[in-house]
Amino acid sequence: MERIQKVIAESGFCSRRKAEELITLERVRVNGELASIGMKVSGKDTITIDGKIIGKEEKEYYLLNKPRGVICSSKDDKGRKTVVDLIETNKRIYPVGRLDYDTTGAIILTNDGELANKLIHPSNKIEKIYFAKIEGKLLGEEIHILEKGIMVDGEKLKPDKVKLRKYDAKTNVTYVTVVLHEGHNHEIKKLFEYVNHPVIKLKRESISFLNVISLKSGEYRRLSMKEVQRLYSLK
Repeated sequence: MERIQKVIAESGFCSRRKAEELITLERVRVNGELASIGMKVSGKDTITIDGKIIGKEEKEYYLLNKPRGVICSSKDDKGRKTVVDLIETNKRIYPVGRLDYDTTGAIILTNDGELANKLIHPSNKIEKIYFAKIEGKLLGEEIHILEKGIMVDGEKLKPDKVKLRKYDAKTNVTYVTVVLHEGHNHEIKKLFEYVNHPVIKLKRESISFLNVISLKSGEYRRLSMKEVQRLYSLK
């Protein structure tokens, strides 16, 4: 037995919040009777919205190597290309979390709300590894400052690890690896701006055990059920 708004959301018809709104507007029925928010239903129950029968939608899971200049959203009111536009499916999928417009790399797309919530909830501390190209020479003491944690706009930013990969004296740029468990909005850019090394390029290389090494920019693949099960088991 599951709450009706969750079942509606998992069907792909609409979001859980929208489902609650439709229930309040008395547009949802279960076995011909008006539904109520929070009521529990089973697979044997018939749910209708405005007379249309809905059912659980088959789950789909994708790993995408997001290109630069693509919006991390299901749709964009300015008509820009989104990550959903890159996936060939007729299911109502959406990105799990976000990457900035100019940030590339690993992102998961799915229509499984339960898994999406698990992966983005801060308490689960899912590891993400980023590769950054920054201006100037990053010093050891600056790495120490960042790993100790900094305050920006009243918010504490603390990466798990900042590792120097290479410094290119010719171009005066540094290549670094950053490991995060709990990501904040624009966190990596804010971290390096704090020590006066603006980010030139940023790529998310992996989400936990999933990486995009085998995927070219804009390419994607379906996750196997074994991989999905591993994601569910992450703590």
